[in-house]
Order: sequence, then structure tokens, then C-alpha cells
Amino acid sequence: MTHSLQLETPVGPVTVTASDDAVTGLRFGTELPEGSLLCREEDATPLLRETARQLREYFAGERRSFTLPLAPQGSEFQKKVWKALQTIPYGETRTYKQIAEQIGHNLAFRAVGMANNRNPIGILIPCHRVIGYDGRMTGYAAGIGIKERLLDGEKR
Repeated sequence: MTHSLQLETPVGPVTVTASDDAVTGLRFGTELPEGSLLCREEDATPLLRETARQLREYFAGERRSFTLPLAPQGSEFQKKVWKALQTIPYGETRTYKQIAEQIGHNLAFRAVGMANNRNPIGILIPCHRVIGYDGRMTGYAAGIGIKERLLDGEKR
């Protein structure tokens, strides 16, 4: 059984989902994952309350990295990409090609883009920090506007 907590953020509502041991999802919007129980913050698990605290600090510009256990579900390739995304420093960006090279799949930049798109734990696994080879904002599951707002917030 997973539990979910919904938070209002500067980029709109987000829904965080966690097991007892790790954060398993962060979705933009209020849609709950199937089989998850929505709880109020005061009734949330300690991990969900800590996640909410760290996200508030992030949006206030007081936190540059997260110290939360994460358990994204995906293929081995996707997990490799998501691990690489977590190495991108706050306020910096990388291209899909750079991530492909980092994980040893030099020509797999399109596959990196698809893994980015399937990232189940947005913000905490910072897929918003990946941009096109020419510096343009490219696809983001929650929309380019949110991606730009997250990156702008990190540049402050």
C-alpha cells in the first residue's frame, strides 16, 4: 500500500506518493496513482511529511538537493538514466546527448529522452534539467512552462 500527499507549489499542485521506505512518485496535478491512499499532511507518514518539507524548502530557494530515499519503478536502462539525472547540479543543465554519453550509450539520446519522459519522480529526479543539444527547452511531461519555471527558480 502506498500513501499520497497533495501539495500546492509555485508550479501548481503536485502529488507525492511513497511506500513506507521510499518515495515512489511525484506527479504534477492531483491524480492519484491506482491503489494509493490520499492522506492529509497531519496524518501523512513521516517520509511524506519530510518530502513536503524538503519540497517547500526547494521552492523557497533554501534547498539545492534532496536527501530522500527514492524507489522509481522502470527498466534497467531507465533507472540508469534517472540515476545520471540525479548527478546534474542544482541550477545547471545537461543535454540528452551528454546524459547518453554519461551512461555509456553515446547514440541513445532519443532513448534518454523517452526515459526522461517516463521519470516517475519529477523534481526529486531532476529531469527538468535536461535540454536539447542547441540549448532549447524540449519536451517535458508536465509542460515546457513548468520546466522553464523550475529552471528559472534554480537560477535565482
